[in-house]
Amino acid sequence: MTELDVSAGPRVSERVRDLLARMTLEEKLAQIVGFWEKNEGEAVAPLQGEFEAERGLDDAIRDGLGHLTRVYGTRPVDAAERARWLWDKQRWFRDQTRLGIPALVHEECLTGLSAWGAATFPTPLAWGAAFDADLVTRMGALIGESMRTLGIHQGLAPVLDVIRDPRWGRVDECISEDPYLVGTLGTSYVRGLQSAGVHATLKHFVGYSASQSGRNFGPVHAGPRELADVLLVPFEMGVLDGGVRSVMSAYNEIDGVPVAGNDEILTTLLRDRWGFDGTVVADYFGVAFLQLLHHTAADLGQAAGQALAAGVDIELPTGDAYLQPLAAAVRAGAVDEALVDRAVLRALAQKEDLGLLDATFEDEPPTEVDLDSPAHREVAALLAERSLVLLTNDGTLPLAADARVAVIGPNADRAAALFGCYSFLNHVLAHHPDVVVGIETPTVLEALRREHGDGVTYARGCAVDDDDRSGFDEAVAAAGAADVAVLVVGDHAALFGRGTVGEGCDRDDLELPGVQRELVEAVLATGTPVVLVMLTGRPYAVDWALGRCAAAVQAFFPGEEGGNAIAGVLTGRVNPSGRLPITLPRSAGAQPYSYLHPALGGDGDVTNLSTVPTLPFGHGLSYTSFTRTDLRVAPGASTCGGLTVTVTVTNTGSRTGADVVQVYGKDVVASVTRPVAQLLGYHRIELAPGQSADVELAVPAARLAFTDRSGRRVVEPGELEVWVGASCAQRDVETSVVLTGDTYPVTLDDPRWTGVTVV
Repeated sequence: MTELDVSAGPRVSERVRDLLARMTLEEKLAQIVGFWEKNEGEAVAPLQGEFEAERGLDDAIRDGLGHLTRVYGTRPVDAAERARWLWDKQRWFRDQTRLGIPALVHEECLTGLSAWGAATFPTPLAWGAAFDADLVTRMGALIGESMRTLGIHQGLAPVLDVIRDPRWGRVDECISEDPYLVGTLGTSYVRGLQSAGVHATLKHFVGYSASQSGRNFGPVHAGPRELADVLLVPFEMGVLDGGVRSVMSAYNEIDGVPVAGNDEILTTLLRDRWGFDGTVVADYFGVAFLQLLHHTAADLGQAAGQALAAGVDIELPTGDAYLQPLAAAVRAGAVDEALVDRAVLRALAQKEDLGLLDATFEDEPPTEVDLDSPAHREVAALLAERSLVLLTNDGTLPLAADARVAVIGPNADRAAALFGCYSFLNHVLAHHPDVVVGIETPTVLEALRREHGDGVTYARGCAVDDDDRSGFDEAVAAAGAADVAVLVVGDHAALFGRGTVGEGCDRDDLELPGVQRELVEAVLATGTPVVLVMLTGRPYAVDWALGRCAAAVQAFFPGEEGGNAIAGVLTGRVNPSGRLPITLPRSAGAQPYSYLHPALGGDGDVTNLSTVPTLPFGHGLSYTSFTRTDLRVAPGASTCGGLTVTVTVTNTGSRTGADVVQVYGKDVVASVTRPVAQLLGYHRIELAPGQSADVELAVPAARLAFTDRSGRRVVEPGELEVWVGASCAQRDVETSVVLTGDTYPVTLDDPRWTGVTVV
């Protein structure tokens, strides 16, 4: 070996090093690539047909294989039959390759295992709306158990991109615009998935969501402070608090340097500073994109060298750059073979961690697989119910038991409207229209007819995204004959321009797609009270409607139980408790916008344009009412110790409900500009009528930290405004505290989570 350090981290055993020493170059390269068996027309990744080398499976695996790509999630297959195929293939690796190393199997699992017949949970934006970390952990564990049963070892989730612009198509894959909410919920998912013995993958590391103009693959112009204080925060939590075993490099560039070729991010930060010792996998075709899209490499061999040097260990989904092009570059002396060795050591160490180096596959594969069990449905229902946000309500909701209800709109009776772009239904089944969905997916119309009984009529009105108004008359007639019109509008999630939201489905405005606004206007004109239900993957600018509708409900793709959950909120069976995880925007012209803005990012006399959103981060109503009183800050608040906040929460209404306690802070004076509000901690609590509880939140120093002018993350002494309210914009109870002590440099040993105690 050369003088390059190929230690690959302390987790590498002598057994793994011995395997490396026995490998030919071709065997090494086989361990750091995937193979994806696809049929023609199965376009489920960007530009996959532009450069991918066509190889048959037998040719691809003769020297072994690192990853089998999407064995269950590329097309609809019977899980038990596919498991038999997989077990046979793994036995082949064991018996017919020289070193007998099985392949690692990875799958998408953002909203559940991406497989036909598998439970499909709410999209991550709905996780954010639920503010329920424990429930996300439960969901992750169920997904992991399904994956492990089927012989899947690694899941390509969660997405920890912090939302910066709702025009970006992949907003539905993200959790929130707040990095702490993203970090806590994303890390909870990691813990759940990995508790089942499946490795999670943080993506997309890093900056992908901060693209110029909200365009997919757009360049990112984030400065080091935004990177450190916003975009990196969730990933740091996922690595240090979640113990995640894999990270996926992002497609984007930052300040002109593609992340897949950036050693300062993938090695200096991730490994040297954070101590990550797992594997870094490329986003699909991301290594080849260094040549094809970024033009920082003249050919695929150069692209492979750049990615390896930066720290990308595994090329997914195939070996376009890491096989023949990299082999030629190594033999020509253009790429140091020690870089290959470093990646192979990490890949083999992961397989050893997963037990693959000792796996014989002599056991029989599962013959009866229930991927959508009652346990799955229970968690899917709870998460869907807790994620629904009641935006406005004049008392029309819950619906009167005897109300005549007209259900109208393009998403009222469309199962696909309940799911995000990485659901199996929208991601894969869209290419197989003759195949049944495989899971029970009651639509809003079907669920409401079951719950409300007689007196529910239906008119589609229009499609999600075309200009056909021929159904308007029927919709208007249905609304006119009803006591209440439930108007279900929103998105269709898909990929690469085939939908209104999803990967490669960006927008340059935030109006409801197609002629849906005209449909809403036409139904409002009837004078019948309108309950607006938005089934979307992003927030839309609907301020024109909220003041005129009797009520409005925001649902962020709530999954297989989403129709039932929405019906439950409409009838009153479910008391809504969701809170907006992202600001409800006023217009596309106000973007990009975050509630985490400094003073000059808000309203003021220096501009004629208002930035006040339609509804703020954290907003959400209930069928009961809550007060938040008696805010106390314990003595001893300091720069190194943080502060402890206690607030009394009381259910002052007539029915049981859940409140989300939100504690915010604001630096009064700091060495750099600071946000006008920042979430310091949160806790979801359920209370019976008249019940009170004291909620204590211990805010550690790291929650107060920011990057100073020298580039250090510090907590500075001085005054801090603290408040608790129903949103970031509402101060139900507030106080001021002085942080004492010297400026405190935060270290990786400092806790990052706000602790919660309920009395």
